[in-house]
Amino acid sequence: MPGTYWTLLTISRPNSSTVCASVNTTTSYGPVTASTRTTPLILSIAAATSRAFPTSVWMRMYAWTTIRLLSAAAGDPNVKLQSGAARQRDATTEKGAHHVSIAEAGEFGLIARIVARLEPGPATLLGPGDDAAVVAAPDGRIVASTDVLVEGRHFRRDWSSPADVGHRAAAANLADIAAMGADPTALLVALCVPIDLDVAWIEELAGGLSAEAGLVGASVVGGDVSASPTLTVAVTALGDLQGREPVTRAGAQPGDVLALAGRTGYAAAGYTVLSRGFRTPRVFVEAYRRPAVPYAAGLEAARLGATSMIDVSDGLLQDLGHVATASVVGIDVRSDAFEIPGQMRDAAIALGVDPLLWVLAGGDDHALAATFPPEVSLPEPWRAVGVVHEGSGITVDRKPWQGGMGWDHFR
Repeated sequence: MPGTYWTLLTISRPNSSTVCASVNTTTSYGPVTASTRTTPLILSIAAATSRAFPTSVWMRMYAWTTIRLLSAAAGDPNVKLQSGAARQRDATTEKGAHHVSIAEAGEFGLIARIVARLEPGPATLLGPGDDAAVVAAPDGRIVASTDVLVEGRHFRRDWSSPADVGHRAAAANLADIAAMGADPTALLVALCVPIDLDVAWIEELAGGLSAEAGLVGASVVGGDVSASPTLTVAVTALGDLQGREPVTRAGAQPGDVLALAGRTGYAAAGYTVLSRGFRTPRVFVEAYRRPAVPYAAGLEAARLGATSMIDVSDGLLQDLGHVATASVVGIDVRSDAFEIPGQMRDAAIALGVDPLLWVLAGGDDHALAATFPPEVSLPEPWRAVGVVHEGSGITVDRKPWQGGMGWDHFR
């Protein structure tokens, strides 16, 4: 791999024949972090893998990581060794006197720090600081949605920054409001946090929540905090219909065109990359950390007369199943309507995944899927990807889909 430089952060020897290590590297493909356990046998496998897969970025990364780790054990001067204890001391020094736990800040100190990170939106008549917030609702009807993110189930702190988690939590809810054809106005956030968590983490989380809400002119107007052994972020989003009827899941008609705004498969690819211990390609990792939601497309779909709409959070096929059930119709998806980028295809080959599975069943991108009467001319970013027909269920290219359908929180 040209232009590669490795920095070995931790190394240990559980027994005489193995080396366990975690390594950070910067390559021509971007930064990578990986962990591995090596033996002389793995060295042989790694070398063979590197030769056998000359075009596979992922295989070469793992193979060369393994080789370089063994070289480090042999005293390679290009690799920097640092003990776990030394790394912990460095981390402590970096935090220094700025580290303040939630227990030290207290409930009201924490709330004050959170509120300081929030920007009021145009619909906020009374924001944080009173018993309840007051939000303008010119339409007279309020659209509301709630979602929850639990550490270890929906996010990991070693995969995402606090701001990333904030953006992701806000996006999951704001996308639901957009999918109803409504204008997002406000967020309410409840946090359950371990008391030894650094207050700075929560401050950055609040900044991410506020920034994502600001993309659509909304704001965080209130919430609650509590101590908990499990870090949990629960968000309720509010929206205004501006005189329009809500676009529900129940209005699709046979003959309607199925259309999609936004991308699918990117976040699922990012999740797979992270779960294998890598950090690149960054385009997919960043898509997992911070969804790029086509918020404006929801309002546009409502103006165009969309007959149904849904936020694609659990996988396109899974979520279209909800539309088919609510509308009592069948929906067929055309696989050739999805262009799989070369970078995604390469990553899928290296990771042993069918990229179409990411695209059709992967969640967390928060694209919008909607059905339109056939006479509607679809503007960008909407594109036709299928058709509604009489019957029931979801098919792909007129055949039952044999892969997974999407995410289920209890499976």
